[in-house]
Amino acid sequence: MSTLNDPILPGTAATDYERYLRTDDLLSLQKSPSEMAHRDELLFQTIHQASELWLKLAAFEVETAITLLDRNEVWAAVRLLRRANGSVDLVHQSTMMLEHLAPWDYHAMRPQLGHGSGFDSPGFRRTHDLSPKLGDAFVRLLGRRGIDLRELYRHSQAHEDVFQVAERLMDWDERLALWRTVHLKLVERIVGGHVIGTQGTPVEVLGRRLDVRYFPDLWDVRNALTEAAHTTPEQ
Repeated sequence: MSTLNDPILPGTAATDYERYLRTDDLLSLQKSPSEMAHRDELLFQTIHQASELWLKLAAFEVETAITLLDRNEVWAAVRLLRRANGSVDLVHQSTMMLEHLAPWDYHAMRPQLGHGSGFDSPGFRRTHDLSPKLGDAFVRLLGRRGIDLRELYRHSQAHEDVFQVAERLMDWDERLALWRTVHLKLVERIVGGHVIGTQGTPVEVLGRRLDVRYFPDLWDVRNALTEAAHTTPEQ
């Protein structure tokens, strides 16, 4: 007689938990101890594989949010953008685990990476591709509402849903910038700041790519608001 503990989903794993999450596949994606050049390869692979999963989710939510914005389902888009930002927060936390990788131990495993680089990350590339599209969807929303950024930010309560979208875009831009920054600093912590990376790029050159802003108008409107706030009526 079957019980509620017996698996009913397709698969060969012992429980439905394992079958649904495909843990047999998931936990076999890391090198076995006999394959490792250094035991910290498991740390390195776990950090980056987990990050790719969270980035996959973040991109999925942003892509759907773009569609929702174009359908004027603004609050539904806000919900997904919050989730996407939370996903990037978890990527940031995963990246911080690199603090536990000692510099010399990294060099023992570095040949195993081949020419691999963080710039090859599918999740990183997807966020880079989607961010301008998200910005374009926001611009289209502003156009349909007949408001500009100054109006939006000076009278945010009158346009609360659109304002929330704007702020979630700021969250997205800010979080991606912070993630790039912490990643670079951890690279410097492990391999140094004046060396050549795995693809032949000097680490210090990577630092010049940190201040990429996908939504510059949203950053610039802060300058305009501050200037307006300090301008007297007589001026």
